[in-house]
Amino acid sequence: MKKTTIVILATVGVILVFILSIIFWYTGTYNGMVKADAQVEAQWANVENQYQRRSDLVPNLVATVKGYAAHEQSTLEGVIEARAKATGVTIDPTNLNEQTMAQYQQVQGNLSSALSRLLVSVEQYPDLKANQNFLDLQAQLEGTENRIATERTRFNETAQIYNTLIRKFPNNIVAGMSGFQQKPYFKAEAGAEIAPKVEF
Repeated sequence: MKKTTIVILATVGVILVFILSIIFWYTGTYNGMVKADAQVEAQWANVENQYQRRSDLVPNLVATVKGYAAHEQSTLEGVIEARAKATGVTIDPTNLNEQTMAQYQQVQGNLSSALSRLLVSVEQYPDLKANQNFLDLQAQLEGTENRIATERTRFNETAQIYNTLIRKFPNNIVAGMSGFQQKPYFKAEAGAEIAPKVEF
């Protein structure tokens, strides 16, 4: 072989190795982002599952309270209406953004507020507070609220890992070319930073 042929073959070989390296790097980075995106979607499903569990408890709670607290009709109707709105808002996890997340949080927050008002009004009914069915529902609701908080935290952690992955250089190049977008986080309720005022 001539020296020029060897140089040409070596150059072509180096170029091929370089191109293959870029293809393998791009493929590995892309697949890592797909995996992280899928984990965010799976964690979102866990969040929705807990909110659904809470929504499923509401009709039983309302029915139990209704039998004892006939004077609380407007409170009960508020809970039913808030539940209807909360179950009416669903988000496609592939289309999570700040706006849809804020809307979702608002309707879920409204349901939380309505349930809180209902549970406060129950204090006026000692027979209801002693009812085992009510106590069981209240315990399930409290447990569900804890699960919601846990799943929201896990969602934020998963979204943070994904967001960091797609923003790192040179991953951000692959993310930009492939359409990967940052995921929003659950945020604290408005006013949560203010400590409650306790008076004795």
